[in-house]
Amino acid sequence: MAPVIHELRNAGSVETRVCVTAQHRHMLDQVLSLFAIQPDFDLDLMKPDQNLADLTAGVLCGMRDLYRRWRPDLVLVQGDTTTTFAASLAAFYENIPVGHVEAGLRTRNKYAPWPEEINRTLTGILCQYHFAPTESARRNLLAEGVEPKSIAVTGNTVIDALRQIVFRFQSDAQLTASLQQRFAYLDPGRRLVLVTGHRRENFGVGFERICQALRNLAERNDVEIVYPVHLNPNVQEPVNRVLSSVKNIHLIEPQEYLPFAFLMQRAYLIITDSGGIQEEAPFLGKPVLLMRDTTERPEAVEAGTVKLVGTEAERIVGEANVLLDNRDSYLETAKAINPYGDGFAAKKIIEFLKLNCAGKARGAAIAGA
Repeated sequence: MAPVIHELRNAGSVETRVCVTAQHRHMLDQVLSLFAIQPDFDLDLMKPDQNLADLTAGVLCGMRDLYRRWRPDLVLVQGDTTTTFAASLAAFYENIPVGHVEAGLRTRNKYAPWPEEINRTLTGILCQYHFAPTESARRNLLAEGVEPKSIAVTGNTVIDALRQIVFRFQSDAQLTASLQQRFAYLDPGRRLVLVTGHRRENFGVGFERICQALRNLAERNDVEIVYPVHLNPNVQEPVNRVLSSVKNIHLIEPQEYLPFAFLMQRAYLIITDSGGIQEEAPFLGKPVLLMRDTTERPEAVEAGTVKLVGTEAERIVGEANVLLDNRDSYLETAKAINPYGDGFAAKKIIEFLKLNCAGKARGAAIAGA
C-alpha cells in the first residue's frame, strides 16, 4: 500500500489520511518507517492470543467510529487481511465507497487460504472499484458479475514497493554492505535456500512434514537454509523441535522488509507458503516452490515461476533437488516472465481514480494490517 499512499499524496488534489489497525504490530511499524509513512489514525488492536472474531469486531467498530469522525469520500483497502474485510464492511455500513487494491484473486476454496479467501471475496462484494493485478483476476471478477467499467488491471503494488527497495540496494553501497555484514554467517560457497511458512491450513501435520523436508534437504553439502520463523506458537514449536540442531539450517527471527528483500535477492531458491512472495520472487528471478495445494495466484504457476508442491516431504525435497541439480530446469523457472506488472501499479490506480472520482476532495488510504 505504501506506493499508493505516496502517489495519492503527490497528486495534490486529494486529502489523504492513513489508518492502520496494527493487526500485526511487530511487522507493521518497520514497514511504515522504511517507507516514511506516518499514520494519521492508529487503532492499535494487537492483543495476545486474539482470535479472528475478536479482531473482526475490533476493526469493524474501530473503523465505524473513525468514519463517523472523519468521513472520507473513498476508502482504499488492500489484499485479503481481516482488516481489509472489516474496514470494507464498516465503510459499507456508513455508505462510503470502497476501492480494493489487489482485487480478484481466487482459489474457489473458502478454506484455502483460510481465512484470506473469504476476506478477499467478501471485500470484492462490498467495494465499488476493483484494482486487479492481472487479466486472470479481472476475469474472476467479471465471472462474479462485477461491472466491467469498475475494474482496472494495474499490476500489483507489491512490485512497485520491491522495485523501490532494489533501487536502494543498487544505489546505496553502504546499505548493501551493512546487510552483507548482518548475514555474514552465510557461506558464499553454498547456495542459499530461503524458507518462509506461516499459513494456518498447514498447522499441525503440514508443518511436521515441512520440517522433515527441510531436515532432509539440509543433508546436501552444497546448500544452506535460512528460515525466518514466524512468531505463531503453532509454527515455532515444530520448527524449533525438529530443526534447531540441524547443521546448514539457520533459524532466525522474522525479518523486516528491507533485510528480507536482501535475502530474497541473495537466495538461489525460495520455498514458501506465502502469497506475496509468489509475486516478489519472480520479479527478482528466483524460482519458488509453493507449499500449498492451491493458490489464488495461478498466473505464476502458469508462467512457470512458481511450482505447487504441497506439504509432502518427499515432494518438496524432490522438486528442490530438480532445481538444484538441473541447471536447465532452474533457468527455465528463473527466467520466466513475471506476470504481476511493471512496478508502476500505483500510478495506474491513481489515474483511474482521477478519471472516475472527479470532484471528490478527500480520500482515505487504509493499510491492510
